[in-house]
Amino acid sequence: MNEVHDTAGFDVDSFLRSLTGRPGVYRMLDAEGRILYVGKARNLKKRVSSYFRKALDTKTQALMAQVRQVEVTVTHTESEALILESTLIKTHRPRYNILLRDDKSYPYIYISTDQTYPRISLHRGARSGKGRYFGPYPNAHAVRESLHLLQKVFRVRQCEDSFFANRSRPCLQYQIKRCSAPCTGEISPEDYARDLRHTELFLEGRNSEVVEALARRMEAAAERLDYEQAALYRDQIASLRRVQERQYVSGEKGDLDIVAAELRGGVACVQVFFIRAGRNLGNKAFFPRCPAGAGIDELLPAFIAQYYLEHEPPGLILVNRATAEAEWLQAALAERAGRRVEIRSRVRGERARWLEMAVRNAQHAIDARLASRAGMLQRLEALQQVLGLDEPPQRMECFDISHTRGEATVASCVVFNAEGPLKSDYRRFNIEGITPGDDYAALAQALERRYTRLKKGEGRLPDVLFIDGGKGQVAAVRRVLEELQVTEVLLVGVAKGPERRPGWEILHIPGREPVDLPGDSRALHLIQQIRDEAHRFAITGHRQRRARARAESPLEAIPGIGPRRRQQLLRQFGGLRELARAGVEDLSRVKGISRRLAQQIYDAFHGD
Repeated sequence: MNEVHDTAGFDVDSFLRSLTGRPGVYRMLDAEGRILYVGKARNLKKRVSSYFRKALDTKTQALMAQVRQVEVTVTHTESEALILESTLIKTHRPRYNILLRDDKSYPYIYISTDQTYPRISLHRGARSGKGRYFGPYPNAHAVRESLHLLQKVFRVRQCEDSFFANRSRPCLQYQIKRCSAPCTGEISPEDYARDLRHTELFLEGRNSEVVEALARRMEAAAERLDYEQAALYRDQIASLRRVQERQYVSGEKGDLDIVAAELRGGVACVQVFFIRAGRNLGNKAFFPRCPAGAGIDELLPAFIAQYYLEHEPPGLILVNRATAEAEWLQAALAERAGRRVEIRSRVRGERARWLEMAVRNAQHAIDARLASRAGMLQRLEALQQVLGLDEPPQRMECFDISHTRGEATVASCVVFNAEGPLKSDYRRFNIEGITPGDDYAALAQALERRYTRLKKGEGRLPDVLFIDGGKGQVAAVRRVLEELQVTEVLLVGVAKGPERRPGWEILHIPGREPVDLPGDSRALHLIQQIRDEAHRFAITGHRQRRARARAESPLEAIPGIGPRRRQQLLRQFGGLRELARAGVEDLSRVKGISRRLAQQIYDAFHGD
C-alpha cells in the first residue's frame, strides 16, 4: 500500500496523523522526483514523525532542505521492510544512503556427485548443479590455494570432464603425484571414493577424522611391508598438520564471519573475515559509499543488511560495534536463510583477538586509501601547474585507437576523477565506414559520437581531454570540438617522444609550445597512467571484436546460404581457407550454387 505526501506547503500535523504505526519503508524525493533517501521503520508513524518534530543533525537538515515529497510503503513484517529497503537502495542508489558497491558473485569449491570419479573445482554463480559447495571464499586466489593443497594431499582430479573422458594414458599431474589418474583406471572407484570422502571431511573442518583414518592406513601399509605407501600416508598426515596450524581458528568448528567497520577521513571500510568449518578462508575489505555525516552506527547495520541479503549468511556474525538493529537484522537474515542467524558484539578470548585483528585490518585499509588519495591529489596539483589551470582538474578523459592493420577498429574512452579511474563511465566505440588504418578518422568519429551525447546532456564534459597522439591527432580532434562548439575542454595530445620510450612523452596543446616534462614529474606519471589505461581498454575491446569477427564465416552474411549449403561448400572445398581461394567457375560447379550466387560468395571473400 502506497501513500504520497508533498512536504512543500502541506499541513504537517494532518500528514503525520495519516501515517500508520505499522512497519514499512519511506522514500524521500526532491523536486524532480529523484529519490534522496530510503529508510525502514518498525513504526512508520514514529520514525517519519521524528524528521519533523525532533532537532536534526547537520546531515539530516541538508536532506530535509531538499525533500519535496515523501512516499510510504507499508509492509506486513519488519523483515519485509528491511528487505525492501535494501532492494530500493541498490536499485536507486540514493545520495543520502550508505551504499555497498559489491555486485560480484563469490567463488566456492564445488564437488560434483553424479559421476563415478567426481571432480573438484572452482565455481561461481548459481549453485544449481548436483554436488556439494564449500565456501564462500573471499576471492579466487583463496580457492586456488585450497585446491592446490587438496590436489597435493588427496590427489582428487580437477581436470575438465572433456579432458578426463579422452585420456588414453595418465597426464603430467599423475607423474608429479598431484592426481591418482582415475581417467585410465590407475585407482579403483572404491579407493577414489575414500579419497573424495577425506576431501569432504577436510572441507567440513573434520580434520582430526581424516588424520586418524590416514594413520590407520599408514600402520596397515607398514604391517604388510608396503613402506612406499606408508610413506605417502605419512606425508599426507604431515601436510594436514601444517594446514591445521596455519588455517584453523582455535576453538572454532562452525561457520562465522567477523565484521569490523571503521570510518575516518571520509573513508568507510568494512573488513570481513570468512571462517567456514573452523577454517580461515581469508578476508576482504569493502569500501561503501557514505554520505557526509554518517557514522559507524549507521554503516554497520547498512552493510549487514545489503551484503547478507545478497549472500548466504553464516550462523554467527561477530561485529565490532553493538547495533540497535541487531534483533531486526537477525530475524530478516534467519527468514532468508531458513535457519537461525546470530549477530554478536560481546566476545572473549580467541574471538575477541580475531575481532581486534579485523579492526586493525580495516584501519590499515583506510590508511592505504587515504594515502592513495593524497598521492592522487599531489598528482592533480602538479598537473594543474603544468597545464596552467585555475584549479586541479576534477574530471579527465582520454581516447585511444586500436586495430590490426585496419581490421576491427575500436576507440576507447576512459575517465578519471579526483579518486582515480571512474570505470562506470568508460566507453568503447566500434568504428565503421572509414579507410582501414586511418587513425585520424577513427578518432574524429569516436569524438563526434561521444561529445554529441555530452552536449545533449547525457553526461558531463571533462576539464581535460587527453589524446594518445601528436599534432595530427590533436588537429583532427580539434576540428570535431570546434564543429560541436565544445570550447570549455582543454585538449592535450600525448606523443610518445623519441624512440617511443616511457618518460620521454611530449604534450601538444593547441596554441602553445610543446611541453617536455621530466621523467620524475608527478603530472607526467598521472598522464602516463591515464594514457596506459586508455590503451589497455582499447586493445581489450579490439581483441574481443576481432575474435568475434573471425569466428563468423563470411558465408553467414550471404542471402540464400543456409547451414546446409555452408556445410556442403566447406565439405566440397575442404575448409574455409580453400573455399576462399576458389574462383567463380569452381564455386558454380557445386550442386545448388548458381553463377550469381557463386559471384556473391567470391565477392564476400575478396571484397569486390
